[in-house]
Amino acid sequence: MRARNLEIAADEAFSRAAGAPLILGNRVRLLRNATENYPAWIDAIRSAGKWIHFETYIIHDDETGRMFAGLLAAKAKEGVKVRLLYDWIGAMGNWSGFFRRLKQAGVEVRAFNPPRFDSPLGWVNRDHRKMLSVDGRLGYVTGLCVGESWVGNHTVSPAELDAWRDTGVEVEGPAVSDIDRAFAETWTFAGGSVPANELPLAGSIPAAGDVAVRVVASAPSVGPIYRTDQLVAALARRSLWLADAYFIGTSSYVQALRSAAQSGVDVRLLIPGVSDIPVIRAMSRAGLRPLLEAGVRVFEWNGVMMHAKTAVADGYWARVGSTNLNLVSWVGNWELDVMIEDEGFARSMEAAYLHDMSHSTEIVLDGKPRPAGVVRRAPRRGRQSGSAGQTAARLARLSHAVGAAITNRRQLGPAERVIMYWGAGLLAVLSAISIYWPRGVAFPIAFLCAWISASLIFRAIRLSRF
Repeated sequence: MRARNLEIAADEAFSRAAGAPLILGNRVRLLRNATENYPAWIDAIRSAGKWIHFETYIIHDDETGRMFAGLLAAKAKEGVKVRLLYDWIGAMGNWSGFFRRLKQAGVEVRAFNPPRFDSPLGWVNRDHRKMLSVDGRLGYVTGLCVGESWVGNHTVSPAELDAWRDTGVEVEGPAVSDIDRAFAETWTFAGGSVPANELPLAGSIPAAGDVAVRVVASAPSVGPIYRTDQLVAALARRSLWLADAYFIGTSSYVQALRSAAQSGVDVRLLIPGVSDIPVIRAMSRAGLRPLLEAGVRVFEWNGVMMHAKTAVADGYWARVGSTNLNLVSWVGNWELDVMIEDEGFARSMEAAYLHDMSHSTEIVLDGKPRPAGVVRRAPRRGRQSGSAGQTAARLARLSHAVGAAITNRRQLGPAERVIMYWGAGLLAVLSAISIYWPRGVAFPIAFLCAWISASLIFRAIRLSRF
């Protein structure tokens, strides 16, 4: 009886932390990399008969992006209602008529949160969600954007290590209703509206399996996934395996992982060995020592980029989606994830994780023995272009490390020397600009202050009309 009460309490805690109910009766399929995700999306788009909702942070104007654009345009010409939402920052650079051609084909296209006169800093919050839904029948929640980076150049190296490593899920059943409603939320924010007939109630969608799912739609300053990640770290009893593209954990989350590891939980973290932002590897590594000292095992992916955002705990609970383990994702962006409670799905996640570790390098503290069977070697270095959106979090890590060096409030490790070089370089450049070209510093500040002042006056005038 007591165990049953604890189970009910844990379920209620997850519902409160995530702000999302547990939806029963779903079929969920794990999809690894573009080789499994893109074909599933293509089949779903081709099967659409009523509507398509497609939301992505990035859609590149390259061979892959044009292929998906062609599919969406073809369905729109057939009479299917096609809505495409892209992030204004993420898709910046598509100036060659890419979206204009889609609109001309009948696709309703919207850019999320472009700069506005009345909100000088409003553009900071981005739509980092990645999803696709078709006819209220199939839904996809994923970490993948649309572009050649996820496909890779297989003539250069094995496909597994050349293409970006990423993860998504296919959902069929009542939970698709919540995926559609998450799309409607951001579509409405972007100035559109989704008809009621394209937002079926969960009860109107027949069961397709026996998997329990929560669809967690995050918005700025809300932080449901942050609360959930903290809760999972506190409740995990056997294992907690994480994969993250831009890990910059807060002190409270790092402490939660440390406490779990110190209490005997098998905590593992998989991060990229190289990143699409050159400084990101140094930023992530700078925060690893406290985790390693507590017994958390950390692995670096040996391929060109590990972009997945996943977690699996105790062989039962799992999370897949767009949220990275840093403050920008947790409380700054619009994000979308699914939390899945199912032993079969968790086993698939664990198998995928073990496979990834076989293509990774474990990071160990100097002088500490390496676990048997793990090869320690230098990951490949390189620079890729793609989804980032983590600038604020990286600057926070940079400022914390530089501040610690200046105030001597904590001991710095060798991994943070790169951050010291970056901090010194940025400060030297800023100092030189201030000395030799003071207007180069004063003018941007004056322009920003004038813009904010004008926007406040504009808003005050609009409010005075009510």
